[in-house]
Amino acid sequence: MKNVLIAITLLAALLAPPAFADDDDLPKMRAIAEAMKLISLEDATAKALAAKPGTVIEADLERRFMSDDYDYEFELIDTAGKEWDVHINARDGSVRSMRRDWFD
Repeated sequence: MKNVLIAITLLAALLAPPAFADDDDLPKMRAIAEAMKLISLEDATAKALAAKPGTVIEADLERRFMSDDYDYEFELIDTAGKEWDVHINARDGSVRSMRRDWFD
């Protein structure tokens, strides 16, 4: 039974949709946000920068594992030059997590 659960989990991870990044994927991010009635990328960016002031260097729209919910993930550099990952709930704009990237 345990092996079946592990196999199902691995299969779900392989079939999960990819995260969107780069300028080429901005139209896809916006289309998903509109179709799923999510907050806009611009609103999510404002929420991320309100939580951690700095400069956004990357933005992704990610589907949560085994869920229909989405998060915007931002990588940003603060005023001290440190990198941070800020996750914003794409439905309501709340900050889901904020972590310093220790490998910068």
